Amino acid sequence: MPRQIPFIIANEGCERFSFYGMRNILTVFLASTFFATLPTAEAQGEAKEIFHVFVAGVYFFPLLGGWISDRYFGKYATILWVSLVYCLGHAFLAIYEDEPKGFYTGLFLIALGSGGIKPLVSSFMGDQFDQSNKHLAKVAFDAFYWIINFGSFFASLFMPKLLQGAGPAEWWGWPAASVAFGIPGVLMLFATVFFWMGRKRYVKVPPAPPDPNSFTRVVHTALTARGGATPGLVIAIAGCVLAVASVAMIPLLGWKLVIGLCLALVLVLSGVGLGAWIQLEDARGRHPDVAVDGVRSVLRVLVIFALVTPFWSLFDQKASTWVFQADAMTKPSWFSPAQMQALNPALVMLIIPFNNLIVYPWLRRRGKEPSQLGRMGLGIALAGVSWIVVGLMQLVIDGGEAISIAWQVLPYVLLTAGEVLVSATGLEFAYSQAPASMKGAIMSFWSLAVTIGNLWVLIVNVSVKNDVVLGTIERSGISTIAFQMFFFAAFALVAALVFHLVARRYREVDHYRRA
Repeated sequence: MPRQIPFIIANEGCERFSFYGMRNILTVFLASTFFATLPTAEAQGEAKEIFHVFVAGVYFFPLLGGWISDRYFGKYATILWVSLVYCLGHAFLAIYEDEPKGFYTGLFLIALGSGGIKPLVSSFMGDQFDQSNKHLAKVAFDAFYWIINFGSFFASLFMPKLLQGAGPAEWWGWPAASVAFGIPGVLMLFATVFFWMGRKRYVKVPPAPPDPNSFTRVVHTALTARGGATPGLVIAIAGCVLAVASVAMIPLLGWKLVIGLCLALVLVLSGVGLGAWIQLEDARGRHPDVAVDGVRSVLRVLVIFALVTPFWSLFDQKASTWVFQADAMTKPSWFSPAQMQALNPALVMLIIPFNNLIVYPWLRRRGKEPSQLGRMGLGIALAGVSWIVVGLMQLVIDGGEAISIAWQVLPYVLLTAGEVLVSATGLEFAYSQAPASMKGAIMSFWSLAVTIGNLWVLIVNVSVKNDVVLGTIERSGISTIAFQMFFFAAFALVAALVFHLVARRYREVDHYRRA
């Protein structure tokens, strides 16, 4: 195992504590502070929208981080300097805990910082391996994902109590929110220092020089090589026109700005990607075969990423919808609803070694070990089943019956099992399928799948405010919350089926660097 890997893993553990420490208390804080004057349901709705806008931003900015890393500064320098922006964002949260503008500025800086380094840390770790030791990369990626959840577990366990005023806030009279948001900032500073300490041991792949056969240039050639209004070019232009229309419709439809922008991005990527796929062979001869084949590989990976987006629309709501459901359940007086999220990382830390030490070796001996894509498809399906369970529990709550928060353990187990199959596997899959010049960018697209997942949540939330939709839900005899839960469950199960069908035809490639 490369000696520099522990520095990267230590950095990730502290960074994840800082991120999940503030993320997992965000909806509760917003609902009880900035929206405290609103009725409970409205306060929770506003807090949930801001939370998912923030998460969408976190997973949108990897596009920026991946681009500047691949083209200008390289992964190491980008990670180091953007981490300082990240630290500044935490400072804003702690200082402006009672002032919305300053607090939201802090959220923006954290989204910029966390998103900016997100695609780079895991791909930077991948750079430390080559063909001679790539068999150890799976161990490192699993350890990487394990430490993410180690940090998340303790953050989820302790930060909600600090927000309630326990610990330093209670002892020394500090504002509870300042302590709860300040401690994650200190951990982010530690993360930056740990990363810097390994600087002399890292393999630092330099940024790619301007490439006449880059991804964008091959795509441009494919779309314009024939001249005139070819089918691929028409589809690409149509995607761009619809993107502009989605932004223009923001004031007319009452959408949040982020919904229009994210939808525009999806339309551009879909239109240009589909158009390029149709005409990609037109670029052959004008660009080397290896460049054309690389673009084909990336486009095929983006189809897989698109089918993973429904999983993220379900997964990220455990920090919003599931927390508010937990608040309506019976529980000990000392237990905060947000603390239930600690169950997710705790289960991940158990499931990953259980899978690697027992399940996969057992399947391997029988010649039945599932492929990467097979595991990911099963994970999406498990997420759908978990939401059927929370939907059934919501029906009980809506019926006025008391239900213990302990019942949430079952959907957490199902969702976490799905997360391990999708996310831990997806990190390795994304890196291995990306051509060398596109490592940072392809990991950015992997993160973008989370942004689109949160976009679906925002669109559904806006849609159910429509009178026609509300009337339909009322006639169904169930609450709006329960309806949304069953809708997302069906969304994931359909996506899992489509994912399975597409995965059967996908041919995996090997893009690890040579020794």
